[in-house]
Amino acid sequence: MTTPNDAPRGSAPAARLSADFFAFQQLLTETEQRALAELREFFDSEIRPFADDYWERAEPPKHLLARAAEMGMFRHAFPDYAPFENSAVFRGWVAMELASADPSTATLIGVHSGLAMGAISVGGSEAQRAEWMPRLVTGEQIGAFGLTEPNHGSDTAKGLETTAERRGDEWVLNGAKRWIGNAVFADFVVIWARDLADNHVKGFIVRTPAAGFTATKIERKQSMRAVENADIVLDNVIVPEHDRLQNVSSFREVAEVLRQARAGVGWQAVGVSIAAYEAALAYAKQREQFGKPIASFQLVQLKLSESLANITASLALCVRASQLQDEGSQSDEHAAMVKAFTTARMRDTVAMCRDICGGNGIQLDYGVARYFADAETVYTFDGTYDMNSLVVGRAITGIAAFT
Repeated sequence: MTTPNDAPRGSAPAARLSADFFAFQQLLTETEQRALAELREFFDSEIRPFADDYWERAEPPKHLLARAAEMGMFRHAFPDYAPFENSAVFRGWVAMELASADPSTATLIGVHSGLAMGAISVGGSEAQRAEWMPRLVTGEQIGAFGLTEPNHGSDTAKGLETTAERRGDEWVLNGAKRWIGNAVFADFVVIWARDLADNHVKGFIVRTPAAGFTATKIERKQSMRAVENADIVLDNVIVPEHDRLQNVSSFREVAEVLRQARAGVGWQAVGVSIAAYEAALAYAKQREQFGKPIASFQLVQLKLSESLANITASLALCVRASQLQDEGSQSDEHAAMVKAFTTARMRDTVAMCRDICGGNGIQLDYGVARYFADAETVYTFDGTYDMNSLVVGRAITGIAAFT
């Protein structure tokens, strides 16, 4: 088990993935490889075997948050708490392999460690970071991130309807949020609201339960079923000034958190693609038609080759974007291109892999159906394909085409 103050010891480097056709894993240091091997064992033994059951029951495996904390997964992105010096490529690779085990669990963990913790790391004062981060990296408290609203997703930067009004040393929040992961059980939700005084977006740590705060699970989902997304209502919720994120003065800080998360979603998309590809490849080798394995058929090999090419191109984009992050030069358009491209290629890949499995591809037991369904959520959240493409288009032309 990875300890808080020490690098992983005693474990062999992680074996190379069969889908890592160009051996990108070799870019990881020996320490990162050993840590990856430990985490992969955790994913393979405690997540992958049970993911279908949680998905079918639409029940989040909340106990895995504590296990993820024990494995040091909430620490890696924060240098003051990281168990060892690590790269953005390593962190992305971990996100990829976690999503390959289960996209729902990856989202459950990512909402806390990427969005909620990221909001406090980026937007919190030194005192707020000192208060919250030690409890968050250990999983003592779990967070959620409340930005999207019933009527506003892509246009939240300008259309945010949730309001905040200052009254002395307190703020009064009113409004609604939608599709908020973890909010049903989280210890706090970072709520983004528009200040009535200056019309700028500000961030607030809303501790739950709070008077006037309700979070209701969204039912009847057919994708990411093991994630509890919530509708949130804020009815005169009182937040003390010391729980306002002190370093947030506009939507710019929100965008910084989203930029970091968006590139991570690209890695998740690659993980979903790899899981579907590996399941389809295994199926094609053992499934026989016309007296021979379907893996011997030209059209099946074509689909497998195209799937692997999608994975390889997407992985290359993720690796380079993460290297730019380490260099401090990753831009919004870099993250947007990663998210748009990888999720589009993921969508193509899971469709081809489901097709390889024929009718069996829609049953959970054959390893593709859950990824085929969950891919739609990965394709949509953290900015749609269209919006991320327009961010890239703005960088290319110098002209914003959002409206």
